Amino acid sequence: MGIHTYFQSLNDLERIIRCPGKFKFEEHSVSAHSWKVVQYAKTLADIEESNGVTIDWKKLYEITSSHDYGEIFIGDIKTPVKHYSMELRGMLQQVEEGMIALFIEENIPEELKPIFRRQLREGKDDSVEGLILEVADKLDQVYEALTELQRGNTEKEFVIMYREALVKIKKIKLHCVDYFLKHILPDIVNESSNCPVDIQKITKEALAL
Repeated sequence: MGIHTYFQSLNDLERIIRCPGKFKFEEHSVSAHSWKVVQYAKTLADIEESNGVTIDWKKLYEITSSHDYGEIFIGDIKTPVKHYSMELRGMLQQVEEGMIALFIEENIPEELKPIFRRQLREGKDDSVEGLILEVADKLDQVYEALTELQRGNTEKEFVIMYREALVKIKKIKLHCVDYFLKHILPDIVNESSNCPVDIQKITKEALAL
């Protein structure tokens, strides 16, 4: 019981594999994904700050490092399934939040419960930090899919994953998104010229939506 239980539960994130059920040349755990999201987010936030935007860094680190903790209870559910309908997405979020709340209630010391409720909450919202989290999360989806496509993985789900992530990133109004589209995405496309899949075509299609 207590904080030990929380610390020990973090091991479970290392054993949950993203995009389950599909052949992958390189497996990615939820734990590794969370670490990368933090790295993306801090750079994206630096870009925002360089454009005069005020960043709540404590909030940013809290929501990015803990944004997938609830997958300990429900696993990694594929994005197309998770977003099949608003009703399904709402139900999954309700289950996840309910299990996190129960975990906190049963395991976290009383004086720390408010802190854990804040840190383990759903972090994606309309605040600049919440939007940065959304971009960072989708950015990792771009790179995970790109890695598989560059290695010749023929699973069409990775094309869909790459395209849908770009579509969602493009629609978010942040300076760091403008920077990504102008400076980072062209490098991604140029370095994928020998990819078995036409990344340039897929990218253009995504940006046109």
